[in-house]
Amino acid sequence: MAEALEGVPAPRRNADAVLSGTLEASRSAWPGDPVALLLVEDDPGDALLVEELLADSGISAALSWARSLADARRVLAEQGVPGCILLDLHLPDAHGLDAVTQLLAAAPGAAVVVLTGLAEEASGLAAVAAGAQDYLVKGQLEPQLFGRAVRYAAQRKQVEQAAAALQVERVRAQENSRLERGLLPVPLLRGDGFEVVSRYRPGRAQALLGGDFYDVVETADGTVHAVVGDVSGHGPAEAALGVCLRVAWRSFVLAGSSGSTLMELLEQILVAERDGEQLFATLTSLSFTPDRRRVRVVRAGHPGMLQRVGGAVEWVEPPGGPALGLLPGLAHWPQEELPLPPGAGLALFTDGLFEGHTGRGRERLGERGLLALARKAAGLASDLFVDTLISDAEAAAAGHGGLADDVALVHLGWKQTDS
Repeated sequence: MAEALEGVPAPRRNADAVLSGTLEASRSAWPGDPVALLLVEDDPGDALLVEELLADSGISAALSWARSLADARRVLAEQGVPGCILLDLHLPDAHGLDAVTQLLAAAPGAAVVVLTGLAEEASGLAAVAAGAQDYLVKGQLEPQLFGRAVRYAAQRKQVEQAAAALQVERVRAQENSRLERGLLPVPLLRGDGFEVVSRYRPGRAQALLGGDFYDVVETADGTVHAVVGDVSGHGPAEAALGVCLRVAWRSFVLAGSSGSTLMELLEQILVAERDGEQLFATLTSLSFTPDRRRVRVVRAGHPGMLQRVGGAVEWVEPPGGPALGLLPGLAHWPQEELPLPPGAGLALFTDGLFEGHTGRGRERLGERGLLALARKAAGLASDLFVDTLISDAEAAAAGHGGLADDVALVHLGWKQTDS
């Protein structure tokens, strides 16, 4: 054999015959052929038969031989999982379907072809039902049948793995879609006097969903409340926590909570629901007063915002407190009231919009770079302003793979009246 376990003699054909068979196999090998085979067989005679069949089958593959399941585990640990494993059902330390089950657990990524006796075809069928890719009857083996069985088994295993991976991706996509719907709700407004333009660009690095979220609701007194937040990290747990915070924010606002009290309640939810102390969340919560002249702002470790008035854009960053979860029970979040000029709009976003790498080295777009981009698009309508800001930020980071993090961007403001 090409390789054997140390201390276990391997049966050998004439060296010239083995070399001739190997050269012939290399000329006719298929691109999808396994490059390594493992034979788990305690009978040296049957092992020699398999070696001869392989040499004459047209498959160019290194063959290792293990006399028992324990030996097979050692080979797998030392050499890795081969493309195909040939398994005898009668081993010194495992028999029948138990041998199949144990081997599949030890090498889940390998195709398995079971070797049975003339009177054990039913056992071969049972092995296939248990997870093996095929079976061969020892008394009916010939090179063409052997080669076809090994090739088909390897191909079936590849198809199974590809189908399983595709199903995982489909389930993940469905889960992400549900989580995104939870993170990005429909604004709850009582009339059409307030404009909301929102965009969400998911970062698909490693297909992991982030915890960026936003929401907009109008209470009975005519105040319009809005929030943009970001849970640290990426993955289903972070996204689920973002959904939890977004729903909690809407519930607390509709119940009348505001200011530091609102932040304290949200922090209690975060601490109770997070998986570990390392998770935290930043957010900005706004309240547009019914007189349309003022906006109240509460910031918890979140970036500032952009204020658009006419053709001008300014960076606005009122005083705030720490991110939720950093100092549980000890933090305070001041509420700042800012004047709101007629026709003004406020753009809130998560840091994925300006943290993309640009230029040389590890330089990032940053807040100044984002403000510069916003000023170039200042004269555009709200929806075009939002789309242009995202596309320009993506273009700036294109040389470094684009924006890797999720981006939530919401443009808010009272609609202008004709009077």
